[in-house]
Amino acid sequence: MAETEPMKKALISGITGQDGSYLTEFLLSKGYEVHGIIRRSSNFNTQRLEHIYIDPHNSSARMKLHYGDLTDASALRKWVDSICPDEVYNLGAQSHVGVSFENPDYTADVVATGALRLLEAVRTHIETTGRKVRYYQAGSSEMYGATPPPQDENTVFHPRSPYAVSKVAAHWYTVNYREAYGLFACNGILFNHESPRRGENFVTRKITRAVGRIKIGLQKKLFLGNLKASRDWGFAGDYVEAMWLMLQQDKPDDYVVATEDSHTVEEFLEEAFGYVGLNWQDYVEIDPRYFRPSEVDNLRGSSAKIRELLGWKPKVDFKQLVAMMVESDLERAKREKVLADNGYIASHQQP
Repeated sequence: MAETEPMKKALISGITGQDGSYLTEFLLSKGYEVHGIIRRSSNFNTQRLEHIYIDPHNSSARMKLHYGDLTDASALRKWVDSICPDEVYNLGAQSHVGVSFENPDYTADVVATGALRLLEAVRTHIETTGRKVRYYQAGSSEMYGATPPPQDENTVFHPRSPYAVSKVAAHWYTVNYREAYGLFACNGILFNHESPRRGENFVTRKITRAVGRIKIGLQKKLFLGNLKASRDWGFAGDYVEAMWLMLQQDKPDDYVVATEDSHTVEEFLEEAFGYVGLNWQDYVEIDPRYFRPSEVDNLRGSSAKIRELLGWKPKVDFKQLVAMMVESDLERAKREKVLADNGYIASHQQP
């Protein structure tokens, strides 16, 4: 009988986030055993994984979660050594740009130095065991900041927030470990990617949550900041395939992942409110507190390299993405309305 190939193992930091959950689904569909590093919290933060979770006592479970933190080098080394992954995906971060201005030290420790700690854990594991491990670093279009679009792999970085500065550091740590130690390490410079699983304090999800609640009668106003900011928005489910493709190549490299189509926050509002037959101008108010000390005006990627060399392209366009998110949040608002009408949740907490 022919021997079957051993099951590949992947280790993901940030597995409980939007990208982590979609990547886990994708890798499980490819036959991987997936291990995720999660931070200990007094509240469960694994909601995005509940639909694919199987109790580890079940022999069929191929997703396993381990407590650790990108601020804890010893924990990272322990899990890399004990799991022996074939691929490591560093998706963990304090990823909110606005919050990074309020918590710059923590953002730098997790996003920049955290990447360095994980790279070093992978490097020392390879040095000790002789195993081959491939590493993916989640970059961000925010690294380009003030540099005019279109932005590609050769565009100069000009970060405009502590988060973006930290991502630039993580990017160059990854390049350095590739050049200095021969690590198979790739940077994926992903432009904005959204989904119904996006965190509710990110502008796209904040909008679609409000659309659902306003349509159902649970909310009256939506407060936002800069409506003229323009972003290249894609679907997170499409983008995790690009991460995986980078680690399947013969040589490591860096790639921009983008739709090459940008829209302003105002255009997102028009599309989202218009989807349910509402005029956004009747509900949106500008709150100066949501303006950042330094703004990023326009991000639009040029993803010709990954399209040509890896054959990747986005499947979901802007209108489809907005519709997907509004539909999801409209259904959620309907469920909330039932609970509110029956006194199980308070409906007065929203503006």
